[in-house]
Amino acid sequence: MPAPLDRKTTEGLPDRDPARKRAGTELLAADVHARLRSRILTFEIKPGTRLVEDKISASLEVGRTPVREALLRLQGEGLVSREKGWVVESTDAASIDRVFESRVAIEGYATRLAALRTAPADLRELIALVEEMDGFETMSRAALNQLNRHFHQRIVALSGNPFFVEMHERTQFHYWNMRLPVLFTREQAMVTNEQHRLILSALSCGDANAAERHAREHVATTHRIVRDALDG
Repeated sequence: MPAPLDRKTTEGLPDRDPARKRAGTELLAADVHARLRSRILTFEIKPGTRLVEDKISASLEVGRTPVREALLRLQGEGLVSREKGWVVESTDAASIDRVFESRVAIEGYATRLAALRTAPADLRELIALVEEMDGFETMSRAALNQLNRHFHQRIVALSGNPFFVEMHERTQFHYWNMRLPVLFTREQAMVTNEQHRLILSALSCGDANAAERHAREHVATTHRIVRDALDG
């Protein structure tokens, strides 16, 4: 009976365990997906960009199989499409209503959960963001948008539900992808930040019902402002 192969002897031989090979491919695909997803959501890879499997494989030093699996997952999330090759999705402004419908549902319930799980340190961070947004008249639109986005992202994260975080990121991608030419008036900016304070008050009291109600009203207000601006 031949002696079993030791580790040194087996080095370089093909892996004959299909389950182990598949698990390795899935791990690679998950890593490729996470890296591409992050670059798409942050607009490092811009809407309309073509994604070539061979180039991605070479840049990330992985095979084409995990790259293709990652792209298929991104397609399922609505971040890329496949028509004569892979391309990062662009969002039509006509989709604005669907984006806000999604935000109402996700942010509303996420804020309800956050009211039950927010710690004092978290509240202090949110209060600081709202107070900073009070200075909107002396900051750029980009700076204000960044603060506002961070405020809502933090609340969704405080829900403790990673699925809400993932879905919220997708709504934010489609919203900012539209490049909406909407500038809030001074009065509108003041109203929306006052609504932030109502959300904060509900969070500080642990009032889940009020937190969800104020979050939904806030998203609905933003929706009306955007829709009115687009309708002229």
